[in-house]
Amino acid sequence: MPIDAGLFDAVLFDCDGVLVDSERITNGVLRAMLHELGWELTEAESFRLFVGRALADEVGVITANTGFVVTPEWIAEFRSRRDAALASSVQPIPGAVAAVHEVNRLFGGNVACASGADRPKIELQLTKIGLDGVFAGKIFSGMETARSKPAPDVYLAAAAALGVDPARAAVVEDTPTGVVAGVTAGATVYGYCPPGSLAHNEPRVLVEAGATHIVTDMAELPALLRAASAARASS
Repeated sequence: MPIDAGLFDAVLFDCDGVLVDSERITNGVLRAMLHELGWELTEAESFRLFVGRALADEVGVITANTGFVVTPEWIAEFRSRRDAALASSVQPIPGAVAAVHEVNRLFGGNVACASGADRPKIELQLTKIGLDGVFAGKIFSGMETARSKPAPDVYLAAAAALGVDPARAAVVEDTPTGVVAGVTAGATVYGYCPPGSLAHNEPRVLVEAGATHIVTDMAELPALLRAASAARASS
């Protein structure tokens, strides 16, 4: 039976880095293609520059460092190579699948996936990890809104579709860009940052961006949401 949420009416999940361990795969494809253009980046440098940002928003950075004018064909090739790599080897974030199922149960199905990625990528990855059914009809892409993250548009769209006030939504994010999007939407943001992961930020970075809760293990998320609800109900 769903909980009396008290604090939240819905939970909105980012996808990459929150539900799927995809950043090394996607970033590896991008690094290889940038290397082909003559721009050699370390993994850490590439994460710093590109993780959490839409590639279409970073074409100026690529041109400035390579002299190559990014074309729609180049972006299409990147997405094709990226999707092939993801289809071959993407895995869920540890504990994420069970956590989503439990949160979905607790909130009576009021969950959504709101990502800055393109819809085919989101759907491919959710299908790969078996969460496509949970999020069926509740997938939102920042590439289908007027502005991508860090603008709040994709979270506002998700909250509206679920019929909830964004201020009564919990957002689960792993990048400063995504945290800012959630905060600007008016939601309460849980920042996911497992220890020792190069693909994730330190807790301090997410807190500075506006996250008010830190999650180091996705398996703990349902209990953290229950605790927040219980605290509000007793106050």
